[in-house]
Amino acid sequence: MIQTLTIQTRGQGLHEFTDAVRGCVRESRIETGLCTLFVRHTSASLTIQENADPSARYDLEQWIRRLVPEEDPHFTHTMEGPDDMPSHIKAALTATSLGIPVVASQLALGTWQGIYLWEHRVRPHSRQVVIHVGGD
Repeated sequence: MIQTLTIQTRGQGLHEFTDAVRGCVRESRIETGLCTLFVRHTSASLTIQENADPSARYDLEQWIRRLVPEEDPHFTHTMEGPDDMPSHIKAALTATSLGIPVVASQLALGTWQGIYLWEHRVRPHSRQVVIHVGGD
């Protein structure tokens, strides 16, 4: 089964969509297999991260901003603003796809793991994530 989710972001940061992926797995009726996610953008990424304590997400967001600051004078790809090239670098350093095992018709996530779209642009965006669930 292949499905495309549209995720509306509020701007930079981690946006959880675990429940939507769980719904796709349920709809697939796959008992054992793999759920693959792919973000169709070059300035956003995907990650699995703690979903219990919001300070973990906050610290990650602050860390990547320090790692790849905006308005670096060495960047030449700036047509869409000062967050343009930094967003591409952040996406290159993180993941554009994830694979999560499906066991007993459930995502095999750990207790505190959530699935996030990581928006690297300052402005809100509409992002597409393609989900493929395959198996038995």
